[in-house]
Amino acid sequence: MDTHEIDSKGMSLGTDISDNTSSIEKPAQHQSNPKHYIQRDDALYIKVTVSFFMVGLATFALLYFVQPILPVLSNEFSVSPATSSLALSLSTALMACGLLITGPLSDAFGRKNVMVIALFCAAFFTLLSATMNSWTGILITRALVGLSLSGVAAVAMTYLSEEIHPAYLALSMGLYISGNSIGGMSGRVITGVLSDYYSWRLSVVILGIFALFAAITFWKILPASQHFRPTALKPRNLLITTKLHFRDKGLPLLFIEGGLLMGGFVTLFNYIGYRLLDAPYSLSQTTVGLISIVYLSGTYSASKAGLLTTKYGLGKVFIAGISMMLIGILITLIESLPVIFIGMLILTTGFFAAHAVASSWVGRRAKRGRAQASSLYLFTYYAGSSLAGTVGGLFWVSFGWLGVGLFIALLMLTALLIALHLNKVAQ
Repeated sequence: MDTHEIDSKGMSLGTDISDNTSSIEKPAQHQSNPKHYIQRDDALYIKVTVSFFMVGLATFALLYFVQPILPVLSNEFSVSPATSSLALSLSTALMACGLLITGPLSDAFGRKNVMVIALFCAAFFTLLSATMNSWTGILITRALVGLSLSGVAAVAMTYLSEEIHPAYLALSMGLYISGNSIGGMSGRVITGVLSDYYSWRLSVVILGIFALFAAITFWKILPASQHFRPTALKPRNLLITTKLHFRDKGLPLLFIEGGLLMGGFVTLFNYIGYRLLDAPYSLSQTTVGLISIVYLSGTYSASKAGLLTTKYGLGKVFIAGISMMLIGILITLIESLPVIFIGMLILTTGFFAAHAVASSWVGRRAKRGRAQASSLYLFTYYAGSSLAGTVGGLFWVSFGWLGVGLFIALLMLTALLIALHLNKVAQ
């Protein structure tokens, strides 16, 4: 077992509990069972699972719905593929930057409070983006959506790490990420279909309204933290915990892995639409959007990976997930449309499995400052998305899909080599 793995007695105990799950999160003075962490057979487990499934669905729907309509945005605003990708890259870049702020904020003001406010703001800016008639306006509102969503992404992993029993943490993280995969798929399918028959702006309004509903549901049913202990926002404390994280043999490598994995995954979906809309495939916008159904494989693999880690260990399952991504992207280099779909399916399955393992691994290795550790992982995760997602456009323009595929393969090969070393560190 990893020497940094946290058991139920070693986790920091907090003071926050409330019978009214819709109330504002406040630290309480006492709790009836301070050593209890939510387990699979507890009634609260269902509430937490449903809450985070909903918030994961809404978060990824708002973040990634632009991918299938990047060619549409290119045409409407007369911008290049690389410039069009900024509609996503700016969101993920601002999200990455926001993660460095919202994680520490949640340490001071509470996990639930920060997530609820963040999701409401993201829904508002999404609705506002549907009214923009200039490319600059689109980019500004998309950046604000990403900044808002950082308040969800930075804190969700921390809440689960604090409240769920370590024996069920990987499973809970997998279920949360399953919501991410369905959200990413739903956002893409909705915009892909509606932009073909009606307008991409209508799809944005529908997604914004759904996000408002998800925010209200999340606020009402998510249990307030039982183990949250507020800490003052002191730069010195942040610096100390940052140094602690980077002294760990595994955490810095996991941070790098997040950027590599997400960078490759986003690059695939940023430019596959351009490929499939062009000859010889000449698919419709609706069909390209429906191809996002491959995300359903991530719903299965994220939760399945959590279960497999209890049998085979984090390292082996992580290596398997990255290997699938590498194999999948190489398969997409073949010209056959059914084979391309199979390659996308394999890569997506591997990505969500690897991300689920890495997310739980960060929570287990962090000795202190779990919110900050999660924020650092997600910072590189979304920074990798932003950087690789834009650079991939240069490969597309210069070398076509062969260039994009080999670029992603290089990222995956690097991630695989790091994963092999991580497995040795864990042992």
